[in-house]
Amino acid sequence: MSTELAIEAVRFDEKGLVPAIVQDADTKEVLMMAYMNEESLLKSISTGETWFWSRSRNELWNKGATSGNVQSIITMKYDCDGDTLLMLVEPKGPACHTGENSCFYREIRGLARTNASVTVRGTSEGGSASEVRFEVLAELERVISEREKERPEGAYTTYLFDKGVDKILKKIGEEASETIIAAKNKDNQELRLEVSDLIYHLLVLLEERKLPLDEIMQELSLRHERPRRD
Repeated sequence: MSTELAIEAVRFDEKGLVPAIVQDADTKEVLMMAYMNEESLLKSISTGETWFWSRSRNELWNKGATSGNVQSIITMKYDCDGDTLLMLVEPKGPACHTGENSCFYREIRGLARTNASVTVRGTSEGGSASEVRFEVLAELERVISEREKERPEGAYTTYLFDKGVDKILKKIGEEASETIIAAKNKDNQELRLEVSDLIYHLLVLLEERKLPLDEIMQELSLRHERPRRD
């Protein structure tokens, strides 16, 4: 679609603005939401980087112009009503001014859970329950391995590998301590988050040491098979 037709398709509100959601093209993580007017949308199209309209400063701003954390646009879409934009980008650094990778880093607690069943990715392909259950670990190990080889700029995993084993071990210590605190506080929602962070950093350590996760699983399997002494 031409630029002219794209502008015609977008429905700006009464203030001449349209919300734009920015998503990491690689990880699919939602990074931020900001507003665009016609001028910032045109500049985003012509430059290939995200430009927005600041409602507080009443001016155009190029994401990362000051911090260097620019966002290169891979794909630009709009929804069925034409009143929301979606930018799939390659980020050069954190999206949030706080230094967090995404502006959506705070979670609302106490969310009610329904009884609806959750379909686990891969169940329809005939995998066993145990294979599907731990599929995410294999996928995470693969992604971490790719990060170690390719070292994409701005990725947190790249940052850990660049800093080396001491930094990775420090993060493992921090996550282990936070896991203990969550368990002592009997906060299972927080415990779920902290254990997930701990497992991720342990997988980064295994990749740094070139120790495959399969060897850990084999060791656990051997221990399970040994005769019990109790």
